[in-house]
Amino acid sequence: MQHPVLSRFSPTAAPAVQKFVPKLLGVLLLLVCAINVSAQEESARDVLSATTDRVLKVIEEARSYADKDPERYYAQVHEVLDPVVDYRGIARGVMGQYATLARYQSLDEQGQAKLREQGERFTETMRIGLIRTFSKGLLAFGGSRVELEDDDSGANDRRRVQLRQLIYSDAPQPYVVIYSMARDRDGSWLLRNLIVENVNLGQIYRSQFESSARRFKGDIDKVIDNWSTDAAR
Repeated sequence: MQHPVLSRFSPTAAPAVQKFVPKLLGVLLLLVCAINVSAQEESARDVLSATTDRVLKVIEEARSYADKDPERYYAQVHEVLDPVVDYRGIARGVMGQYATLARYQSLDEQGQAKLREQGERFTETMRIGLIRTFSKGLLAFGGSRVELEDDDSGANDRRRVQLRQLIYSDAPQPYVVIYSMARDRDGSWLLRNLIVENVNLGQIYRSQFESSARRFKGDIDKVIDNWSTDAAR
């Protein structure tokens, strides 16, 4: 079992931006899905570009059944999204100070085991919660035109890259999306963070976690148990 070292995010975002989270996650789910290919064969740009069409196909097909059979829709979204999103790294980043290496090392063996369990449980809670809370937002992006702006030539020689996309919908101006992607241990590219219109999802959820931890007086189990309610608020 991997121990809970954080992915680092910048300082917390203003609470006011939290109302934009559903739309931002809709963008996330629209654009990031994966086929399980080796990063030695495809760059981060290749993965992002090649799989966008697959997501759009899922969305288009779901229009005919999503309202009547949402579980089928969730399963389809999971199938394309799970291989490319680093839920574990995102969850650790969201946990912030409550899952640092320093805190882990300060605990006894029992405490370390509990923190590892909390990290795994929160990862799964986020994975399921994000899909179920925001999948319906995907339907609004069916038929959108997506352009990948940046050239990541030579990115396969790096461990981390940022890719910039424009999403054209019915809004006057396109959404600007910046992907932070990094290689996993097996060499595949995984999404580590997403910024839409200068709003950082890692910051939003880290701020939410810290707020909830204060409310529950540092009881991380209660934060995790109540996370779905907090995320939908």
